[in-house]
Amino acid sequence: MIGYLTGKIISKKPTQLLVDVNGVGYLVNISINTFENIPEDKSTVSLYTYLSVREDALTLYGFLTTSEKEMFEKLISVSGIGPKLAQSILSGIQVGDLKEALQFGDKSRIIAVPGVGKKTADRLIIELKDKVDSISTDGESLSSEAFGIKSDTVNALLALGYNKKTAESAVRKILECSPDLTLEELIKKALSEITG
Repeated sequence: MIGYLTGKIISKKPTQLLVDVNGVGYLVNISINTFENIPEDKSTVSLYTYLSVREDALTLYGFLTTSEKEMFEKLISVSGIGPKLAQSILSGIQVGDLKEALQFGDKSRIIAVPGVGKKTADRLIIELKDKVDSISTDGESLSSEAFGIKSDTVNALLALGYNKKTAESAVRKILECSPDLTLEELIKKALSEITG
């Protein structure tokens, strides 16, 4: 079992890395979020890995953080969720946001991920709601009130024409520094963050 690897990046695509580890090239599937968090100028990478064993294939999945790997393992433990769909889910939503959506039963945020329908979102919430507490994310989990403010702020930014990824990224960045803002303050700061 391969649990971790460090090596030189030979090629880099949004969902795949080819990593040279002492002369052996590992083809590692990654989420788009992992891809975006690998600096452009970085020539080496360290990844936590999960080896998926099927009758016809051995597939290696890579993660920059243990929290992303833990979430991946929780996702594939759900009936009907395979490694490819789990990778797709982690490409469409950050680990911290997915954890919050599962804990608070926010089906709309989960359905927004391509490939996830209402039934799958319901199954994910039912099966993982109480199991994701152990996953430590960079930011602290939000209270239901703070979660509502975050969600309302993102929706306000979407209504103003900003895309979801930009809105969520700006709101997350602000909440990491100032978690106790009111809705109005958060919207103002998020707009400032986005417009520079």
